[in-house]
Amino acid sequence: MSKSKSIYSCTECGGQTLKWQGQCPYCQVWNTLVESIADKKTSRFTQANEISQVQNLGQVKTGEEPRYSTGVVEFDRVLGGGLVHGGVVLLGGDPGIGKSTLLLQSLCHMSVTRDVLYVSGEESAHQVALRAKRLALVVKDVHLLTEIQLERIQAVLGERKPDVAVIDSIQTVYSETLQSAPGSVAQVRECAAQLTRMAKTSGTCIILVGHVTKEGALAGPRVLEHMVDTVLYFEGDTQSSFRLIRAFKNRFGAVNELGVFAMTEKGLREVSNPSALFLSHHGEQVPGSCVMVTQEGTRPLLVEIQALVDESHLSNPRRLSVGLEQNRLAMLLAVLHRHAGIPCFDQDVFVNAVGGVKITEPGADLAVLLAIVSSLKNRPLPKKTVVFGEIGLAGEIRPVQRGQERLKEAAKLGFTQAIIPKANKPKQLVSGIEVILVERVEDAVAKMR
Repeated sequence: MSKSKSIYSCTECGGQTLKWQGQCPYCQVWNTLVESIADKKTSRFTQANEISQVQNLGQVKTGEEPRYSTGVVEFDRVLGGGLVHGGVVLLGGDPGIGKSTLLLQSLCHMSVTRDVLYVSGEESAHQVALRAKRLALVVKDVHLLTEIQLERIQAVLGERKPDVAVIDSIQTVYSETLQSAPGSVAQVRECAAQLTRMAKTSGTCIILVGHVTKEGALAGPRVLEHMVDTVLYFEGDTQSSFRLIRAFKNRFGAVNELGVFAMTEKGLREVSNPSALFLSHHGEQVPGSCVMVTQEGTRPLLVEIQALVDESHLSNPRRLSVGLEQNRLAMLLAVLHRHAGIPCFDQDVFVNAVGGVKITEPGADLAVLLAIVSSLKNRPLPKKTVVFGEIGLAGEIRPVQRGQERLKEAAKLGFTQAIIPKANKPKQLVSGIEVILVERVEDAVAKMR
């Protein structure tokens, strides 16, 4: 008998070599090559089209993609309007944050009009049934398969051809064509590629549940995110009842859309007015508090920015930000000193976005700066005031996108005054709100009466 040939696969990037090395030649990581049996050169893929041919792009017929509503409004918003025929969605998040709960709720809603299949690789049928009973869900039309072998899952999907299938989770699925264990880089990449190809050929919408690492990134190779059509992340503290779903990639909708949920005894419930989550209810105005309007995808949200400036007793004053970029905080303090003449080099500065939301856009600059000045001077901002604007290194206040929509959202929630960049001057007056236009940092600080 001929001796089986061995290959060495990298557990980080999935690269393969014929002999062992201390360092992976592809990703340059040490001690990640693991020995496995070389697989036979067999074709594991089928083509998406029967005949591949060159076409004129202008003659390709296009139309609106048909959508499957999940029955959960906030979930549909993040997906761009619902699930797409033949689309592949990757949903990641921390353990216990609510991924399986949300998907089981969605499948129960869709089972009324669609053929749905729940493939559980982590829980038994009894455990899934107990969860459904605890959530008081109607599951009589939801089909369940407890299986982790890829070939058997493919056989069931090919036979039943469901409209929507959930794979919970991709890290538990393994293929017999590979020798490595379930959850390894090679297995995750291979199984995801096979399921993605099957979704494109059969038209079944497949939702993959993915694990995350301790850093919060999706476990497995980064190519996993490139294969799928939509990448969603569950955010939020497991100790809090609020959950956020954010879209980081979406071929059929807007990126950075945000869905807001509340975890209750009966599962996840949509939050109709998410701005109320991120606003503290003070009896009167307090120093160091400033409300800003941020834009998450197509949705404007009001978020309260809190700052605490206190005298430092250390040689290096602390700069701490929660929910905001820390490097940008250091830049804003330098701009405040240089252009407004307000030094903070001997002060500890702490900045927090209320509600656990993460703000990545630079439109929060002006709100952060005014909250810092308010805390330093112990002088609250005027009541019912919102702020937004980006700050440049030269001290100018730059415009942000969709300023008109932000003002309308603030006016709808009862705010009567807005400090905004001059370039964001609304073309049409927004009723009920006074707009104060500023061009420079020193002008904005002077408006704090």
